[in-house]
Amino acid sequence: MEKKITDIFGTLVFDEEIMEERLAKDTFNELQKTIKEGKSLNLKIANAVANAMKDWAIEHGATHYTHWFQPMTGVTAEKHDSFINTNRNGKVIMEFSGKELIKGEPDASSFPNGGLRATFEARGYTAWDPTSYAFIKNNVLCIPTAFCSYSGHALDKKTPLLRSMQAINKQALRILRVFGNEDVKSVKTTVGPEQEYFLVDKKYYEKRKDLIYTGRTLFGAPSPKGQEMEDHYFGTIKSRVQEFMNELNEELWKLGILAKTEHNEVAPAQHELAPIFSTTNMATDHNQLTMELIQRIAKKHGLVALLHEKPFDGINGSGKHNNWSLSTDTGVNLLEPGETPYENAQFLLFLCAVIKAADEHQDLLRLSVATAGNDHRLGANEAPPAIISVFLGEELTQILSAIEEDKTYDFKEKEVMKIGAHVLPKFPKDTTDRNRTSPFAFTGNKFEFRMPGSSSSVANCNIILNTVIADELKLFADILEEASDLTSALNRLIKETIKNHKRIIFNGNGYDDSWVEEAKARGLFNLRTTPDALPYFVKDENIELFQRHKVFDKEEVISRYEILMEEYVKTLNIEALTMLNMVRKEILPAVSQYSYTLAKTCATKDKVIQTENIYEKEVLKDISKLLDEAYKATLSLEDILNQVQDITDYEKAAFYYRDKVIPAMMALRTPCDQLEKRTAEKSWPFPTYGKLLFGIL
Repeated sequence: MEKKITDIFGTLVFDEEIMEERLAKDTFNELQKTIKEGKSLNLKIANAVANAMKDWAIEHGATHYTHWFQPMTGVTAEKHDSFINTNRNGKVIMEFSGKELIKGEPDASSFPNGGLRATFEARGYTAWDPTSYAFIKNNVLCIPTAFCSYSGHALDKKTPLLRSMQAINKQALRILRVFGNEDVKSVKTTVGPEQEYFLVDKKYYEKRKDLIYTGRTLFGAPSPKGQEMEDHYFGTIKSRVQEFMNELNEELWKLGILAKTEHNEVAPAQHELAPIFSTTNMATDHNQLTMELIQRIAKKHGLVALLHEKPFDGINGSGKHNNWSLSTDTGVNLLEPGETPYENAQFLLFLCAVIKAADEHQDLLRLSVATAGNDHRLGANEAPPAIISVFLGEELTQILSAIEEDKTYDFKEKEVMKIGAHVLPKFPKDTTDRNRTSPFAFTGNKFEFRMPGSSSSVANCNIILNTVIADELKLFADILEEASDLTSALNRLIKETIKNHKRIIFNGNGYDDSWVEEAKARGLFNLRTTPDALPYFVKDENIELFQRHKVFDKEEVISRYEILMEEYVKTLNIEALTMLNMVRKEILPAVSQYSYTLAKTCATKDKVIQTENIYEKEVLKDISKLLDEAYKATLSLEDILNQVQDITDYEKAAFYYRDKVIPAMMALRTPCDQLEKRTAEKSWPFPTYGKLLFGIL
């Protein structure tokens, strides 16, 4: 199997090895300067690259090419063009020019733009991103690109991500120069995004309108067994699921995606895939492909993958843990503490920059993961709370405390782990435990941001992380570059940062109710919902932050705020309309018919055997009462939805949906779930939680 993996890995990727093999040496060197140093690519070089790329793609069965981009829809987009052209004799030839490689011109009128252009201004441009390799998917050559409007505003997630990576590279290099490091030419952020998802049987999925239209169950009583036995976590993977995972791994490996870990997650029917980390830009592209392939390959196995953050009520939801770090082009991880972190001033300075950024920009970190789906998950007992805090662990916390108090840190050798059985190998005990309740945890040589939702692009949170940390590094560099005594200035800067921002450090249980009160006393934000968080995006100081580092201009920030508010409103509107459709067309008719059957049974038994009919009468009485409650809740939700149609301001509409529509949806769900418990299974109109969660045999 090892030989097979090495044989297939990256076979559908136009990577550096293929480029070097197929391009002239001078062409390859010029392209490398573009990729590694950001230098512009002239048309002659672009033509040579395009021709080699086309020949390679055709050899691998490709007939078309596309500029593959990531608009503000949250999914990827592509417009396919074939390689065919005609020569002077009218014969078909296969061509692909440097001009076609570098720039595309799709119709941009129907993509979310947040007011950046009018509907009649349809022109948009895609620009090749040479830092992310082209690949073949479904016999189409996919060229990763940025997407902008006619006026040059970013309409996608890749463009600001690249800008944020450029910003943090610039400021991190300044810090390294302060420490006398002249060898490093670039600093890149790296990410390993873990992906959680659910698998359900396709035959059950197809009978649930809520799953089809919204990705989550809007109704559903708990099944007799849920996740309370904790037997699914890391349990034996079912054969059918393993077959799906095997094919998924193979297809990911062909695309050069470093799929590493697979396992059952806590909830029944829930699973996780984790890759080896890579440069943030490529990791973002790869995660988008991973989500697409998970869904597509699942269907080939009679399964459907659910990427929603909370597909099932009362069952753990799905996140996407964003493992973030900083690495130099010389291979050094700047968040690696080393054996003696208390003596590693460079590490401590970068660590302090992250801590300060998390404290000063809690609002931006929170809104970077704000969606209607993620609101169901954050704060529940399977995900971090909506309060931003930083977990450092015992050793680092003690080191920072010693620095703050001008005390000598009492270094202790790592003790050997004693398990109690002589046959087991001995190994050093970690200096800290892991904390899965923390939203932002230091895990050895990286920070694990656990708040992103499973369906979101990791571009969102990494744009924010890169920008806010770049800003702190800029401030540090400004101070240190002007210092007459670098050592004193460095010590003072680290000490003051710890003292002023230690409130954000919390190593305790983030699930505990007492943490909410403690966080409030510390002055930390608790932005529980998307409408609470998003308005912070357009605060003057945050707009100025993005402008300072050229990540967003003011118009781009406002446009994204508008898009995200609109997305929240539209998501909840679809969910509410789906609920009404299911209640009126499925639940009420089905239960009414079942109650008629009960009534007939009562009448027949009265007439034939003259019994008391206690069971039928009691159930009928309960059902009739719940039917009335469900119908009244239906009318109430319809009325509330009608009222929101007059609200044209998306911010006002978002708060209306949060405060009025969501409670009305919950009021409708409650009697319907109770009806499910009292209705015969064969009379209930769609598959229950039991079948969805345990239906894959």
